Formats: sequence, C-alpha cells, structure tokens
Amino acid sequence: MALTKTQLLVLAAALIYISLSCCKMGSADEDGPATGNVPQTGGAGEFDPAQIVAKALLCFNNKYVYISCEQSFRLNEGGDLNVPKDKTDEFCNGACLTETHLVLNCVDHILANFVFYNKATIRDVRDTVQAACGSGPERGNFNVEERMAETSKARKPATYQILVGLALMVLGNGLLF
Repeated sequence: MALTKTQLLVLAAALIYISLSCCKMGSADEDGPATGNVPQTGGAGEFDPAQIVAKALLCFNNKYVYISCEQSFRLNEGGDLNVPKDKTDEFCNGACLTETHLVLNCVDHILANFVFYNKATIRDVRDTVQAACGSGPERGNFNVEERMAETSKARKPATYQILVGLALMVLGNGLLF
C-alpha cells in the first residue's frame, strides 16, 4: 500500500513533534554519592514507622552535620530555608550549602520518601536550593513552597504535550490506514 503525500506529511509532523517533546521533559538526577554522617536506621527488625520518622527528624539536629551554618539559615523539619536575599552568597559559598545537602542526604538515607511539614519532598528542597544558589533569575529565592507551586504549573504544559502527541498518533494512524 502506497502512502499519499498528505499521509507522509502527517506522519513526519507527528514523529518530529514527539521527538521534540520527549527531549525537553526529562531531567537528570545530579545528586551524586552521599557523604557525611548518616544515622543508622538500626537492624532489619526495626520497622516501626514512628521510630523511622523520629530518626529522620534527628538529622535536623545532628551536631555532626550542622556545625558551621548559622542557626537561622538551617533547613528545618517544616521544609523552610529562611535565608535573606542579601545573605545568598554567604549561604551558597559557605558551609551552609554543604551542610544542608548533608542533612538532605541523611534524611534521604533513612526515609527516602520523606515529606516535610509544608508538603515538600527532598527533591523539592534540593531543586529550590539549586535554583536559589544558581546564577539565574531565581537566585536568592529560598522559598520552597513558592518553587513547588511554580513547578506544578510547569508540569501542566508537559501533560498537554503528551495528550497532543497521542492525538496526533491516533489521527496519523487513521490517515495512514
């Protein structure tokens, strides 16, 4: 069966659209190996959820993790980083950045799906810190909840792109056969 010129154009457009959409959607995980003192979760028999959460919360008050970072700049159990915009360089170029990552690694190793009181995940906090310490327009904005709201808005167009891509595949298939 020979394909008409219109059918080939629709097929080509659908394939190009899908190729371009898929390339933008992924993001690499650049966390790297964990370092620092991570409290142990105990033996294999320790499965009490309350004890596991309690151990994860100990990471925020671990005297071996938070040594040099000023108390007011530290990540807390609520998922908040109270770093004033004018202290961004001090946070990002000093011990606070390293110690914040150590706390996140500590919590992640004890309870990988930990959710802060503000509903943020470890990934949300890492993304906020990365953006706040970056050189882009979000530099100095350590508001985790605000970043989560922006990120959820950005996910909606990706869902739309997937639906349009699927619709094009169905229409393209209908035109081809």
